[in-house]
Amino acid sequence: MKALYTGVGKEDIGKYVIFSGDPWRVERLCKYMDSPKKIAFLREFNTYTGMYKGIKVTITSTGIGAPSAAIAMEEMYEAGMEVAVRMGTVMSLKENTLGDFMIPVAAMRREGTSQNYVDLSYPAVADIELINIMNDTVKSVDKKYHNGINCTMDGFYTNMHESRFSKESNRDIDKTFNELRKLGVDGIDMESACLMTLGRLMNVKTCTLTIVTVLENLKDKLEGEDRKEAEELLCKVALDGIYNYANKKELV
Repeated sequence: MKALYTGVGKEDIGKYVIFSGDPWRVERLCKYMDSPKKIAFLREFNTYTGMYKGIKVTITSTGIGAPSAAIAMEEMYEAGMEVAVRMGTVMSLKENTLGDFMIPVAAMRREGTSQNYVDLSYPAVADIELINIMNDTVKSVDKKYHNGINCTMDGFYTNMHESRFSKESNRDIDKTFNELRKLGVDGIDMESACLMTLGRLMNVKTCTLTIVTVLENLKDKLEGEDRKEAEELLCKVALDGIYNYANKKELV
């Protein structure tokens, strides 16, 4: 039986899975892989499996937000996934971090999806060994990384960026940013806490590898060639990180 939404089966995927929000970033990842095979492109889920330096890797997209990310996690787990890396972009609350990597150790669960799995007292925590490997991989390309705490939320235009409607509704977006900064939060996204929570519950080694492309409320952002180069580097680091992790496990 193929999975309902992603269309994958146990014969289709590797135990190492990279999750990208953007379906078209999956196509960029394929450029670095040997013999990538398209498994399916259904709804927001664009999935390939191929080889990277001898390691079988599956890459799939989740679209935006925790609900679809949880579906992808469920269906990849059903098919045999053992290691999960969310690869994407993040909104930073720290100045002078555009182009830096954020590899959070944990995330605040302010999205609703993970609450359908377990009580909010259960932490969303990344796998420390996977984090350390990703840190070393980022250092190898002479880039900065931050191992702080992220906050995952459901509402982009209610929590992360002003809109016409948020202004008409007198919603104070800055209140969220100010609160999170006081709590020592580095960045905001829409998937990480859910994936980390499910990863722990499933005993799947999970981490988030993101690159800062925007600052709070989009007051500054990477654009044009800078954004393109950042995303290309993100793809390469994600794959090299998987390879480094797999190689270390085999040597142990």
